[in-house]
Amino acid sequence: MRITSYEQWEKSIPDLIKADSLWKMEAYRLALFVSDLGWHDVTNLMKDSRTRGLSDQLYRSLGSISANLAEGYSRGTGKDRARFYQYSLGSARESRGWYYNGKHVLGNTVVSHRIDLITQVIRLLLKMIPQQRNSTIREELTPYKRLDQTLTNIPF
Repeated sequence: MRITSYEQWEKSIPDLIKADSLWKMEAYRLALFVSDLGWHDVTNLMKDSRTRGLSDQLYRSLGSISANLAEGYSRGTGKDRARFYQYSLGSARESRGWYYNGKHVLGNTVVSHRIDLITQVIRLLLKMIPQQRNSTIREELTPYKRLDQTLTNIPF
């Protein structure tokens, strides 16, 4: 099934996943969403021998975003949660880089959409990590697009 919107995708998620309190975390939902979109992107990257290795790296890093969020969410202390959220942040940034590297096969429209979506996850993580750690991450402020622009009219 080709995903045409976030709403369509969300309806396809099993109720048992949505019933978990983890589902309330926006970063987790978006990470799962971009991972599902990545399935199609990785399939396209696999068709070109020059990007087969890239496709494996991309799929692993995309899956790692939500996996580390889930593991961190299940930890008992803020310091422990923050550590896994940082792993997720690293995977998100890695995924963004792999998408950029795949632009010649995936096309600028798809890559731009995925980078925007992953950047939204990064923005959320940059807020979550200090909250768990009770400190701040010092980064320059970056203007981000509104999320709703990346949730409809999904390019393939």
